[in-house]
Amino acid sequence: MIELQNVRIVYPTGEGIEHISFRVAPGEFLTIVGPSGAGKTTVLRAIYLDLWPQEGSVQVAEYNSLFMKKREIPFVRRKLGIVFQDFRLLPDRDVFENVAFACQVTGRRQKEIKKRVLRALADVGLSHKARKMPNELSGGEQQRVSIARAIANEPYVLLADEPTGNLDPQTALEIMNVLHRIHIRGTAVIMATHNYEMVKNFAERVIHMKNGRMI
Repeated sequence: MIELQNVRIVYPTGEGIEHISFRVAPGEFLTIVGPSGAGKTTVLRAIYLDLWPQEGSVQVAEYNSLFMKKREIPFVRRKLGIVFQDFRLLPDRDVFENVAFACQVTGRRQKEIKKRVLRALADVGLSHKARKMPNELSGGEQQRVSIARAIANEPYVLLADEPTGNLDPQTALEIMNVLHRIHIRGTAVIMATHNYEMVKNFAERVIHMKNGRMI
């Protein structure tokens, strides 16, 4: 489903990732753990091709960075759902519209969009908040909206970059339970975090990183 082979990405500062190789199987829950600056986010950005490998290759389904054109990147991202630490909701759209936006950009019909949005909101327990604006929600609710947006297109893999980083411990646990339910249903999850204690009971497999390398 996803495979990184000897991926190297180095920033002008000299930081980045070196010799990163791993595979992710369908339905797997993989956690990438490491301190700030370890390279976790860079690995995720490589998977959704926000950063292009300077060496090595990234394979997502049938797309391989060695052979694809950059104009194909949007098609790669349609196979992925992405959850960020800072939620990245559209402040001028309500919850329903935020989730619907992910479907609209893929050109789906309005009837199908409505069906997908309602299902995604039900999955994260926010059906009753569909017409609330982002600023009317708690941090945990905003993160659940971002998860609903990420799963609305039924991705092969859900990428979660420090999804509990801005949340208190109880709310963070609720978010982990949401991710776990999505995983149990068959969606693969790749989660990056510095908090191993928070995720150790959820992950099936853990990659530890330090200074841009897998250790």
